[in-house]
Amino acid sequence: MTIKLGVVMDPIADINYKKDSTLAMLWAAQARDWELHYMEPRDLYLEQGIAHANMSRLTVFRDPEGWYNLDHTRNRELADLDVILMRKDPPFDNEYVYLTYMLEEAERRGALVVNRCQSLRDCNEKIFATRFPQCCPPVLVSADMSRLKAFHLEHRDVIFKPLDGMGGSAIFRVKPGDSNLSVILEMLTLHGTRTIMAQRYIPEISEGDKRILMIDGEPVPYCLARVPLAGESRGNLAAGGEGRPQPLSERDQWIAAQVGPSLREQGLLFVGLDVIGDYLTEINVTSPTCIREIDKGYDLDIGGQLMDCIEQQLRQRG
Repeated sequence: MTIKLGVVMDPIADINYKKDSTLAMLWAAQARDWELHYMEPRDLYLEQGIAHANMSRLTVFRDPEGWYNLDHTRNRELADLDVILMRKDPPFDNEYVYLTYMLEEAERRGALVVNRCQSLRDCNEKIFATRFPQCCPPVLVSADMSRLKAFHLEHRDVIFKPLDGMGGSAIFRVKPGDSNLSVILEMLTLHGTRTIMAQRYIPEISEGDKRILMIDGEPVPYCLARVPLAGESRGNLAAGGEGRPQPLSERDQWIAAQVGPSLREQGLLFVGLDVIGDYLTEINVTSPTCIREIDKGYDLDIGGQLMDCIEQQLRQRG
């Protein structure tokens, strides 16, 4: 029987053809003759407790001039699909949470949602990493400005960042003696009313912020080191970082082994670990990227690996 796969994503017309990881997943699913169904967040709704969507049959192409076609738009229940990829980009706001409630109704009725809805809500991408203190640099999560200042006084060179940011936005490095410390903390914490994260600065950021992709708790053996521009402390590609594919180090593999079992328990089939030097800094669960860059560097098919994993999960469900 043909597997029916739905994808919830931001407008497919606006993606970056050269880099988009969701497109790689859809190519892999189509190569297996799966039915593809496309939805944007606004297409989902609950009626009498049943999750529905206006969805379109999707065909994808390896053509930078035209990479998709939508046809046969119809309304159907989400639970009619075998698997749903939740690939909407952050921000992780109330609208994102409402989407997970609708997708969770389809989960309860048998659809496999990647990643599991409850885990998308429970596993904040920055706080989740702190469950593995053996892997992390010194880190503090707090809204208390005096406590955050004490952390800075102890560690001297510190990164401060919001808990709901993405793409390197609103990340500040504060060095010893920086006269802007108070104003930065006032802005980030909204004068002590919003919780943020502080991490000891890791000098190895100059060698790259590594993205390690995990499929059902197992690491892809290669990662993408996102090397910051000169004078920058952020390696994010959205902040101008340069991507360099490279093999995992022994320490990278050890971190993946520490985190992997928890990812499987949480139903997080596709995850991106962020590692700087020897330290885990974030665990990306919402819409991890970098498939295309790693695939290109080592002639891989990470999207195909994920589809194989999904197919195995569906078989196990019967």
